[in-house]
Amino acid sequence: MAVRAAPSRARALATPPGTSVRRGPAPLALVVYGALSVLTLGVAFVRDQSPVETEAWIDLPDWSRHLVSLAGGGLLAGLTVLATRAFVKRWGWARMLHADLRPAVQGAGDATILVLGVASGVAEELFFRGLLAPALGLVVSSLAFGGLHQLRGRAGWIWAGWAAVMGLLFGALFFATGSLLGSIAAHASINVVNLRFLRDTEVEPRKPRRLGGLLGHT
Repeated sequence: MAVRAAPSRARALATPPGTSVRRGPAPLALVVYGALSVLTLGVAFVRDQSPVETEAWIDLPDWSRHLVSLAGGGLLAGLTVLATRAFVKRWGWARMLHADLRPAVQGAGDATILVLGVASGVAEELFFRGLLAPALGLVVSSLAFGGLHQLRGRAGWIWAGWAAVMGLLFGALFFATGSLLGSIAAHASINVVNLRFLRDTEVEPRKPRRLGGLLGHT
């Protein structure tokens, strides 16, 4: 169960299904994220409501809600990044997911990762948390977020499940503070750091056991 750093790069958490980022900042992905942001901002304008604020679960002064949200986002990002590393080292399903996602970002430069990570974090938070969550609720919007990340292949449901859980956490932070800034910052930070980790880290798959259960241990 070895995890070894490849000679030059790293990444993981948010490339649209079927998108390759090997050559430049994935124009198609940027178009999709741009359209998602414009749609959200347009709906918010028509409704005359802020796409980055909502009624908070916690009673906070107006001047502090964004600061508390950003602090919570920093904590969430740090814990998620640490959990990603720990899961890849410890669990076979995480290594399988890592191996399946890695080809999509292998060879991407740091600028590509930064642009995609920030663009996806901003667009997805505006749409799924800023627009859908107040309208459909935390659970439904998080399931929709997980559904967006459904991929073909053996790790598709794992990736969708992981995204749904992260959607719940981002949404809970948004509703708790009433500010979307922390969720945006956390999402973008996780994307950039984990995409670099995915790009730069080659995971050695676990050798299959010839027998199951306790008999399979050698």
